[in-house]
Amino acid sequence: MITKATLEDIPALVKLINSAYRGESSKKGWTTEAHLLEGKRTDESEMTEIFLDAKNTILKFTENNKIIGSVLLVEKGHQLYLGMLTVSPELQNSGIGKKLLAEAENQAKALGLSSIIMTVISVREELIAWYKRHGYVDTGEREAFPENEIHVTISDEPLEFIFLEKKL
Repeated sequence: MITKATLEDIPALVKLINSAYRGESSKKGWTTEAHLLEGKRTDESEMTEIFLDAKNTILKFTENNKIIGSVLLVEKGHQLYLGMLTVSPELQNSGIGKKLLAEAENQAKALGLSSIIMTVISVREELIAWYKRHGYVDTGEREAFPENEIHVTISDEPLEFIFLEKKL
C-alpha cells in the first residue's frame, strides 16, 4: 500500500534508505552505491528538514506494517522532482519501484505539473537504463556531484549527476 509518510516514519525511512544505497546490506540489491560512495545516504536531521518543507512529500510503500519502499517528491515550478526512490535491497526487482514511480506520476498529474525530473549519478548505467525503459530521457544537463561529510566518494571515476525527465 502506498501512502504519505509522516514525521513518525523518519527512523524507519532513514534505516531503509541507508540500507538500500550504502554499505553491505545494499549489495543484496541491484541499485547499490556502495562501490561509489561510503557513509550514509541520509540521516534523521536531513529527513526532518525534508518533512518540514511544504513543497516536499515522501510516499511510503508498506507491507505488513513495514516500510519497504519510499520516494521523495518535490514541487519545483511546473515540474515534480523525484528523488531517493528506495526499495528494500532483498525486494528489489519485484515491481515495488515501478509502483512508486507510477504513483509519483499520478501525483504530478493531480498537481497539474507537466513533467517529472530527477538526477542520477552518471556511472549508474543500469539505473539510468531502468528509468529510460519507464519513459525518462536524458536532458543533457549535468551537475557536479556534491562532496560532503555524508557523501564520501570512493570511486576512481569522476561522479556527476545527469538529469532525466519524463513529460506527462
